[in-house]
Amino acid sequence: MTPDGAAPRRHLRVVGELPGPRSRALRERELPHLAPGAQAIATYAGIAVDRGEGSDVVDVDGNRFLDVAAGIGVAALGYAHPRFVREVGEQLARTHIGSFTTEARVRALESVCSLLPSGLDQVQLYSGGTEAVESALRLARAFTGKFEVLSFWGGFHGKTSGALAQMGSDFKHGLGPLAPGALLSPYADCARCPFKLQHPSCGLLCVEFARDKLVKESTGSLAAIIVEPMQGTAGNLVPPREFLPAVAELARERGALLIADEMITGFGRTGRTFAVEHTGVRPDIMTLGKALAGGYPASAVATRHEIASAKPWSKPSFSSSSYGGNPLASAAVAASIGIIRDEGLVGRARDVGARLLGGLRRLEAKHASVRHVRGEGLLLGFDLVEPKTGAAWATDRCRALFDAALRRGLITMAYAPRVRINPPLVLRDDEADEAIDILDAALAEVGASA
Repeated sequence: MTPDGAAPRRHLRVVGELPGPRSRALRERELPHLAPGAQAIATYAGIAVDRGEGSDVVDVDGNRFLDVAAGIGVAALGYAHPRFVREVGEQLARTHIGSFTTEARVRALESVCSLLPSGLDQVQLYSGGTEAVESALRLARAFTGKFEVLSFWGGFHGKTSGALAQMGSDFKHGLGPLAPGALLSPYADCARCPFKLQHPSCGLLCVEFARDKLVKESTGSLAAIIVEPMQGTAGNLVPPREFLPAVAELARERGALLIADEMITGFGRTGRTFAVEHTGVRPDIMTLGKALAGGYPASAVATRHEIASAKPWSKPSFSSSSYGGNPLASAAVAASIGIIRDEGLVGRARDVGARLLGGLRRLEAKHASVRHVRGEGLLLGFDLVEPKTGAAWATDRCRALFDAALRRGLITMAYAPRVRINPPLVLRDDEADEAIDILDAALAEVGASA
């Protein structure tokens, strides 16, 4: 039931076993050719998608699912948004490749710059998140003449060599050696503080530790600090409001640039246009992606003119990308930003996110295994733990919850003990309520209340 007692509108359906016969047939055709390592959510679900509508995904067997993963935050506009389809289609019929100036790229750049924090006025366009991060790291080194970069545990900045070195997780295990100059320090993950302290009495020891680390481990050549204002891959973590300003101050002390990685948090995801707006911090460089182009592969680096002018980054072809800013990608960027602006989706994310957060807190009160509910806007999360020990759920139990939700018509990221909820920004109130109802039933099925 919804918080106001009204029954939610039921529109989801699963018509048979999952995956269905047509999905299985397509998967069987694909598997001999698809190299392993595809996204976990697609691998575990096993469905083959036919189309999408709004916040729904429909598979080839006619099963309809409400998607609260949204392509790991990419599908900010949902699926098949009419305006997006029209504007991108019109551009495709004209021209879609090349790096020459086009009206589409001008509109894309104007759209992005109209939203950027004060002082950021230069944008370079790319085709993927890690590509933009790599470029941002090169830019920081070009501008400062230094080479070291500090990042944080739990951070996810990409899977190419330079970005991988700054990743604070086990994604890089077995892939060394990595680029030199990478320094890592604990993030403000207060529910699991590595120092076993409590906020605010800790005095943000994580930042003080990073300060001491730079004294003892750095060679004194810090080019940048790269940080997610709110961490996505680590579990949609929201740090204390004073954390990011303290990190910005540390960068200033060391004469380093502050890179805000807003790949996941940008363009309304947290109920603000950018997550840095929650604290008033103005980064020197921002990396952008995910919602930037409504699902089309596009990303960007945004910075100030004085930084962008640094050589060799600013020399012709030295910061370019073969696909970055092509006419089709640019049309997708302009369309996506226009829709987010004109349909008020930033405010929508804030409002429906508050509704979802309230629902998750009700689940936390009901199910003993649900802990640490958190979030801003539509960047939400919770943990799955064993009630008696506080230990994270084992993988097989998480998979059971993922499957139980999928059978009820809900695509989630519940296959890991830190569950991330990041639906499309177009999610309706009744869809938010139904998502909570399905999670409630799935948690009951797998015995989360015990």
